[in-house]
Amino acid sequence: MEYLIRFSQSHETFRLAEIQALAIVEGIDLEVISYSEETPFCIVRLPSEDAAKALLRRSVLAQTIHEHWGTAETYEELHAIVKRDTAHLWSQYRDVSFKINIDAYQGSRSEKRKLDLINSFAYLGFEGLILLKNPDQKFTIFEQWEFDAVPRNLPSPLKVHFGRLVGHSVRELIKTYDLKKRGYISTTSMDSELALVTANIALAAPGKVFYDPFVGTGSFPIACAHFGALGLGSDIDGRSVRGEGGKRSLKGNFEQYGLKNLLGDVFVSDLTNTPVRKARILDGIVCDPPYGVREGLKVLGCRDPEQKDAWLVEKGKQNYRNPSFVPPKKPYSFTAMLDDILSFASDTLVDNGRLSFWMPTANDEEQEIPVPTHPCLSVVAVCTQPFYKWSRRLITYRRLPDSEVDMSALAERKREEQTKGHTADDLNSFRRAYFKGFKPEKTSTDAASG
Repeated sequence: MEYLIRFSQSHETFRLAEIQALAIVEGIDLEVISYSEETPFCIVRLPSEDAAKALLRRSVLAQTIHEHWGTAETYEELHAIVKRDTAHLWSQYRDVSFKINIDAYQGSRSEKRKLDLINSFAYLGFEGLILLKNPDQKFTIFEQWEFDAVPRNLPSPLKVHFGRLVGHSVRELIKTYDLKKRGYISTTSMDSELALVTANIALAAPGKVFYDPFVGTGSFPIACAHFGALGLGSDIDGRSVRGEGGKRSLKGNFEQYGLKNLLGDVFVSDLTNTPVRKARILDGIVCDPPYGVREGLKVLGCRDPEQKDAWLVEKGKQNYRNPSFVPPKKPYSFTAMLDDILSFASDTLVDNGRLSFWMPTANDEEQEIPVPTHPCLSVVAVCTQPFYKWSRRLITYRRLPDSEVDMSALAERKREEQTKGHTADDLNSFRRAYFKGFKPEKTSTDAASG
């Protein structure tokens, strides 16, 4: 049976990735028949109405799903299709209460015209009560108009759809987990909508273990925990994890949402010095790594252990046991960080486990940061959130079973050396471009000719 999904017209590149991931979580055979990022309507084929309800019951970017009765370019064509393909269904709804709505995307109709369009479906023969509130069945006429159709006074829509409401999404969760209502946040806390979408795309579900190596105030583990996964996290900055204690802490956030039993643990660590053992035990890794814009990226260690920083780790003294001890840090390559994330995922994810992480890129194709790759990981989806001169992408990978890994490519990767540098800008091309307004960098040849 065909169904029509009515999406929210936001985060367009994320919508299909979320629905496809939810089909995997629910074990549903999904076939996408028609979809465009330019409209909020998507037509899919599903095995049953129960499958349609299950597909949307944890979706954040969809709004509703409808049994698809027809799509056409004109109302005359739509009526002909509905009469031809759905006449055998009408008797099921003849005596129940109902109502018919009109959803005019990018368009508008007068109340009189709406009534005329609704009455044009009188041939359905429904004899039950018409209830505007809580009817037994809801039918919707969807109109897809051209952009700026209202000011241009266009006479008719591009397409019209008709369907019966089957199920709703959980889009209201965006308000439930709104950062404005959360007890403890920071300037880098991921907003609730994108955190929940990330958890969905990463296949968070009951019985799974998810880990965020840049946990901060816990936005991603909270989202994963809402969908039933056990959340773990770590951060190089213990202050962000501890907060002020009580309600104003990461653990306080879990308690606020009644998710304390799904918080595994959080600890202070960076990705290059992690205590997590190299074992294939994680079902998912979700994170928003630091971009190193406001301050250069850092990892634990001495910039120059032979000279000025050596006193911090003086031999024989266990300075780390001192309550006032601050571990030394050294600059870290942005590209090396991306590679380290992928290597960590390849070492710790179970077969078909997912890594979903955010990374920035310039909108200029010449300065765009390529999607990093790893022989053990297959790219599942690349979703983009655009800003002015730059964007950030949610990149999702699937851990390949060892039988599918190109072992020669894996051996070559292990022989490659990490990128090296000295200053924050040397090590972070995105940071360098950000502060130069994403203007093309001059080469030595350009400088000489100038």
